Amino acid sequence: MSDVLLNGVTGGGGGKGARRGGSSPTPTKQTTTPDPELVERPKRRRFTAKYKLRILEEAEACTEPGEIGALLRREGLYTSHLSAWRKQRREGALAGLSRPRGRKGADPIERENAALRRRLERAERELERARKVIEVQGNVSALLGELLGTGGAGGSTEP
Repeated sequence: MSDVLLNGVTGGGGGKGARRGGSSPTPTKQTTTPDPELVERPKRRRFTAKYKLRILEEAEACTEPGEIGALLRREGLYTSHLSAWRKQRREGALAGLSRPRGRKGADPIERENAALRRRLERAERELERARKVIEVQGNVSALLGELLGTGGAGGSTEP
């Protein structure tokens, strides 16, 4: 029933879901075929430092004409890759690329200081609660003392 209302086909006249304009009276079926006009962007390839070094070693081992071209075709690479990787190797960048990506881990001393600060805050909160409990217990003890002191004196006057 909701499909019929959504597609603009109803049994009644000009109501809320009534047919408008030149729309088709039959319900339309949605397909999941991709739009041919939208082209998916290719993902950028990433090469590890180990892979780059291996390819550079293989390229340097090539002695016959056409061997480097065959290597590049086999791996799906360009000569510009080799040029850039040779430059990186000369500058020592490949050693830096082998480090793990992302944020550096915190200094162990900083981590310990943060943990100690959290422990201190927690201990101070617990101490404050304990002080409040002790204060309430003192007030309750004083009230009970007053009640028992006045009630005991009044009860001893009776015969």
